[in-house]
Amino acid sequence: MVVIIDPQQSGIAGNMIVGAFVDMGVNPNEMKTIMEKVANEFGKTTIHLNKINKKGIQSIYCRVEIPKDENPHIHYTELIKKLDTISQNTDYNPKIFELSKKVFQKIAEAESIVHGKSLQEIHFHEVGACDAVADVIGSVYGYYKLGLDKTQVIGLPVSVGGGNIKSSHGRIPVPVPATLNILKGITIKGGPVETELATPTGAALYVTFCDEFKQFQPSLKPQIIGYGAGRKEFNYPNVLRIIQGENQIPLEKINVIETNIDHLNGEQLGYLFDKLIKEGANDVIIIPVIMKKNRPGQILKVISKEENTEHLLKTIFTETGSLGIRVTPMTHRGIAKREFKKIPITINKQEYEITYKIAYIDNKIISNRPEFEDMKKIALKTGLPLKNVVEQANITINKHLKENI
Repeated sequence: MVVIIDPQQSGIAGNMIVGAFVDMGVNPNEMKTIMEKVANEFGKTTIHLNKINKKGIQSIYCRVEIPKDENPHIHYTELIKKLDTISQNTDYNPKIFELSKKVFQKIAEAESIVHGKSLQEIHFHEVGACDAVADVIGSVYGYYKLGLDKTQVIGLPVSVGGGNIKSSHGRIPVPVPATLNILKGITIKGGPVETELATPTGAALYVTFCDEFKQFQPSLKPQIIGYGAGRKEFNYPNVLRIIQGENQIPLEKINVIETNIDHLNGEQLGYLFDKLIKEGANDVIIIPVIMKKNRPGQILKVISKEENTEHLLKTIFTETGSLGIRVTPMTHRGIAKREFKKIPITINKQEYEITYKIAYIDNKIISNRPEFEDMKKIALKTGLPLKNVVEQANITINKHLKENI
């Protein structure tokens, strides 16, 4: 599965994300309950989730209602401490609060750069505590409820609006400095209206949720589409669109670890190879290269799942004494659907059980082959050449597939 967050026309804000997630299937009563429960710890808050038509587009509008003078500003450190306390006294998934804190950290870091202050000194001028907490908690709740943490999330370019707006520091340009800092390195575009379209909260949620950013929507089969409405009225639909679909080739998130080596001998490299596999590496590759000063060396490349990366890094540092290791995080690789099956095989009138692997793309078999270790054991036991055992195994596998699939 793949999810596309599309803020190309109307930008992005926290309440628009909440609305889109509800439109995609998150229970509105459950969404309202968690948003009010957490936000009310910061001040009286009422959440309204209503269907609304925005210039012909049916969408969900999330309105955070706060009585006048009931939306106090708050220091970043106080907000984080309060979220920790709430998390400890609730049955909600603690991941919701951990990811929400990361969102607020992005906003605070952006503000600290703008104002030249430390995180401990930062308080949120432009967003009140109740409003911001409701938007962030609701968005993160929807993110986990829809299972977006288990799929690839792609962000398209962000429309930021234009002109300038009034702030606690006077009039400032759009996008406001905090939003601009949060969206560093990401494609943004001005307009199409002279107002703020991308808020700091919306931008922080966007960069937290997205695994990668693309100029155009990739190939996919749309399945669920959600529209979250913005508050402002334009001469076009002011909505955020989020699309969930099936991509043609499933993608898996991995990390790639690399370092250059020119001081280990062959035996040490062989030991390192075996150890990294035992310590959880998905794959290990050693590539011979010519390094600086024309010295022969190797590039050690390790494919790792996120949860194993830190341990594998420590293993490589310890075993190689390397001074620096490169990590390419959250790289996506295409993966074929795989199944493992066991079948009996007869060789020299003796029956053995072997495992073979089938790979599919779009429910079509693209490969089937026996597991090497099974072939090796049979060859050693029978004294037959390995290639003969593999040939017989392939004949048996093909016959089994023809009769059963």
